[in-house]
Amino acid sequence: MDVLSDVLAISGVRGSAGARIGACGSWGVAWSADQDAALYAVTAGTAYLTPDGEPERLLTPGDVVLLPTGVPHVLSSEPGVEVHACDTRAALQARRDGGLLRFGDGEAHTQILGAAYSHDAVASVPVLTLLPDVIHIRASAADPDLADTVRLLGRELARPRAATAVLLDRLVDVLLIQVLRAWLDSGTSPDVSWWGVLRDPLLHQAVTRIHEEPARDWTTASLAREAAVSASTLNRRFLAATGETPGAYLTRWRMTLAAKHLRDTDATLEAVAEKVGYTSVYAFSRAFRRERHLPPARFRKSVSL
Repeated sequence: MDVLSDVLAISGVRGSAGARIGACGSWGVAWSADQDAALYAVTAGTAYLTPDGEPERLLTPGDVVLLPTGVPHVLSSEPGVEVHACDTRAALQARRDGGLLRFGDGEAHTQILGAAYSHDAVASVPVLTLLPDVIHIRASAADPDLADTVRLLGRELARPRAATAVLLDRLVDVLLIQVLRAWLDSGTSPDVSWWGVLRDPLLHQAVTRIHEEPARDWTTASLAREAAVSASTLNRRFLAATGETPGAYLTRWRMTLAAKHLRDTDATLEAVAEKVGYTSVYAFSRAFRRERHLPPARFRKSVSL
């Protein structure tokens, strides 16, 4: 069981290549806040990224920057230039036609691929929004796999061919995983959130067991035995890393799985309850309502409208 793969899959994280940006001369474009995460991969030239409330960052060829929370930001040729709001209609048209979204005057020397990542609102572990506002992987620090993906993007952008749009969408999914790996390997201390489990082998082992058998009759003590530690140690480290107890995480994960079953299948409440570890529909309904603020039947009706 790969916990990160499981959470990304259940959270429905999906990437799509946005407009290809071609820029030259003096230019500056502002993007407003977005519910989707944004990513930029620089394949040629340079640009400055200025996230809202943060200093500008120089982006050079091979750099990749992820804005997991969709923070407002500016892309520009240099700090202090005149900035205009992005023409979203032109950006959508460029995306549909496979053309360049041009900024500035003259031949485009700066080439950037934009991408967006959405997630399933039903999931209760919004993994991207739990990340820092900006993750900047510099070309000089990128591992060979990430660098190879950026180079492949650059070649595809420079010479579009049949099914380029499909290939770009697949590559930006690959790029997201590589950026997340690079961030995890960087040793940057994350805020207290779900991401803490991936940096602590003990917690990773415990959460892996939950994901492998979500319907098992887990307790903190039985999870601790799997990890060969005391229940108090597991509980203390879980709280410190994630802000919740192992039991609370188990319930939340079960309710996420249940919500997807309710929305995506015609399974009875009894069947859904059993799939997520409840022998009583009443106990399942009570837990689901506490987590989702709606009883299961009403939730199913609300998401099927």
